[in-house]
Amino acid sequence: MRIDDYALLLKLHEIGTIRGTAKAVLISQPAVTQRLKYIEDYFDRMIFIRTPKRLIPTPAGELILKHAEKIIEKEKEIKNSLAQSSEEVQGTLSIACSSLISQRFLPMILGQFTNHYPKVAIELVTGISEDIKRHHKKYHVCIIRGEKLKESVSTRLFDDPLYIFDTEPFPEKGIKERPLIAFNSDDSMHELVDNWLYHHQEDIKPVKTITVDQIETCKQFMKQGLGMAVLPESVSDSMKKDYPHLPLTLNGEPVTRATWLCYQEGIKELPQVNHFIEALKNYSFLKQRLD
Repeated sequence: MRIDDYALLLKLHEIGTIRGTAKAVLISQPAVTQRLKYIEDYFDRMIFIRTPKRLIPTPAGELILKHAEKIIEKEKEIKNSLAQSSEEVQGTLSIACSSLISQRFLPMILGQFTNHYPKVAIELVTGISEDIKRHHKKYHVCIIRGEKLKESVSTRLFDDPLYIFDTEPFPEKGIKERPLIAFNSDDSMHELVDNWLYHHQEDIKPVKTITVDQIETCKQFMKQGLGMAVLPESVSDSMKKDYPHLPLTLNGEPVTRATWLCYQEGIKELPQVNHFIEALKNYSFLKQRLD
């Protein structure tokens, strides 16, 4: 059995389908099926029951999955120990990152980092901040939006001002009634927008809400004149010269979305993690984006 086999079992259990797992690990469905059959033959036990909706672990499968978790954890521990004992920065760096940050900033940050430390293996998971928070202990470093993780060391990386955009002008007098296009995000983002709209209901009134999956889809819908969209500056700075917009403010202060770097106490003892944390702290997020 290889480490990759144990990792595949855990991924099958996490995603629940062979098709979804094949897509996640970037290999074909037949290859995943064949590998699972090899693993089941190796243990001489059926690990999953195949149902139309998802894979369900058998009692033997549950024991094997627990064993797989221990194997993967031990592998990480030995790699981290070797990284600490080596003068050269190496080892594994596991990152969980907000989708927006991973799209807009992380490619450049990781590009610079891997140029400096080519022997560091990057493990990256992206998604909504609320999902990352639920599983934050699985990663060395988390980069999240909204509220910080209270049970970790948290550093505020930057505050991202919010703007409302439209293809139609915002009138100085009267109520602007237009659909509002919202993108899939965590509750803290929706609360910011809802609170601002509540305090500006005499000026702006959404007649309905159109919800889309990603922030880029939201931008394109707005550009096609389908409605208004509230967007952070980090993804909308280049749009200001082409589309009517207003900054979101309350009591004269800008409404912003915080981005946090979070990690567990003591994790900086790993050289690869410490260097990455310092790289994030020294990165000028909005300045880099706006330049």
